[in-house]
Amino acid sequence: MSRGRIVRWMLEELAVPYRTEILEYGPPMKSPDYLALNPMGKVPAIRRGETVVTEAPAICAYLADAFPEAGLAPPAGERGAYYRWLFFAAGPLEAAVTNRNFGLAPPPDKEAMVGYGNFALTMDTLEKAVAGAGYVAGESFTAADVYVGSHILWGLHYDLIEKRPAFEAYWSRLAGREAYLRATALDDAAGGEAAPGG
Repeated sequence: MSRGRIVRWMLEELAVPYRTEILEYGPPMKSPDYLALNPMGKVPAIRRGETVVTEAPAICAYLADAFPEAGLAPPAGERGAYYRWLFFAAGPLEAAVTNRNFGLAPPPDKEAMVGYGNFALTMDTLEKAVAGAGYVAGESFTAADVYVGSHILWGLHYDLIEKRPAFEAYWSRLAGREAYLRATALDDAAGGEAAPGG
């Protein structure tokens, strides 16, 4: 159960060969060899040739660009919404959900000092992003949907975000994707806890 599941889903969407190395939590993630790849000692990390990328949203964006034939990123001049929602999920959404899970909330007079303002504003903004019949960056599924969708799935499963109809409808558009189902089956077979929604 790690952000590695997000990257596995992204890799399955690409439909290209890849090799997985699974690290146990604890000492293996803090080994000198792994810290040379990711000084944070966290997963996921990918290596493609000499290029190393860490952080799940960066990995999703990198892979979408590295394999343009998969069509997981809009054309270069049309990426405003794609970048907006990919980084909204990586910044304000994750911070708001994490803080709330730990019982932390900025005082109302300090909300302007945090990137998400407050939890309610973040949820309302996310709801507007995924409302409707399309995807987060338009009418086509992109890497931003892998990342945003993963956050919504995780939040719904662990009751960390509200079960709003827009969130549930959005996730239902993603849940049946063959790549998501393959990725979930592979991760579950590798010994991980069954994925939420899988």
